[in-house]
Amino acid sequence: MKRNFSMKAYWNDMALNWKPLLTFAGDTREDWESWRRQANIKLLELLGEFPAKADLAPETEWSVEDGDLIRERIIINSEERMSVPFFLLKRKDMRNDRSNAAILCSHGHGKYGKDPVAGVRSSEGRRQDIREMNYNYAEQMAREGYVTLTPDLRVFGERRDGMNPFPGCDPCDINFVKGALFGVYTLTLNIFDMTRCVDYLETREEVDPSRIGMMGLSYGGTMTAFTAAVDKRIRAADVVSYINPFAGFAIRDANSCGSQVVPGLYRYFDTHDIAGLIAPRPLLIEMGLYDECFSFRELYKGYRAVEKIYEAADAADELFADVHCGGHAFAGGKAFEFFRTKL
Repeated sequence: MKRNFSMKAYWNDMALNWKPLLTFAGDTREDWESWRRQANIKLLELLGEFPAKADLAPETEWSVEDGDLIRERIIINSEERMSVPFFLLKRKDMRNDRSNAAILCSHGHGKYGKDPVAGVRSSEGRRQDIREMNYNYAEQMAREGYVTLTPDLRVFGERRDGMNPFPGCDPCDINFVKGALFGVYTLTLNIFDMTRCVDYLETREEVDPSRIGMMGLSYGGTMTAFTAAVDKRIRAADVVSYINPFAGFAIRDANSCGSQVVPGLYRYFDTHDIAGLIAPRPLLIEMGLYDECFSFRELYKGYRAVEKIYEAADAADELFADVHCGGHAFAGGKAFEFFRTKL
């Protein structure tokens, strides 16, 4: 027997031939339907119980004109112990006739949470994020005629408890440990908050509740995949730079955090299985050829695995890929046409 003292080697060896118990392995529509029933149940079991919903009690702190847009800062209550701040953007000429599509826009990791996604340029750091990642997709989509809602996720932005709440430690990991003591996980809580944002969008007089989509980059892609898998009110989803095998980015590269997982997740699913639960609804997967966070090679593996699920679901024509010659960024290519035709 080979001696080993390294935990890194231990996990890498475990992942070498790992096959999640409920990863999709079928070919037919019947295979997909059977898998989907089991997978939906297991995913909700892994996520655990969602908090009890509180009265949203929406408060619009301000609503101002910004060129051709209206920007609103709004706060809602998602549960008894937690509130959610967000920006809502829409065109000034939008009619309040319940006819407009909306897109829930999730941010990724970074210092500024929702701000750059909504196009807030109040510091050089925010402006740099927008330039480097084409990060202001909520602003771009609002100019295309959508109502966009961009919240801060727990542990980010205004919900981070300061820029350095746990010196020397990742706030995502510390909050994961705290939640694990209670059997509650930040990924689950963030999914719950996203569903509450959808609840709010359904109350807006501009929004057609049957035309709500979601998009996000990196951890925003995580949130988009999981939220759309759980909440069928998300009618179309754009996952940007996320779907790639856990064995690579999470195990081998340790490029993950406590906000992205729940216990036992990889025992049953890989990321492509989560995205596959969106089928047969429309799904766009964006991949950067020069992504420095998740390699294109790994992203493409994830996409091809999702493709097999959509083919088995007889929904191959509802899965789209945007391979762009950029890095870890919003492509700004096919997403506009995708939402225009699918919402």
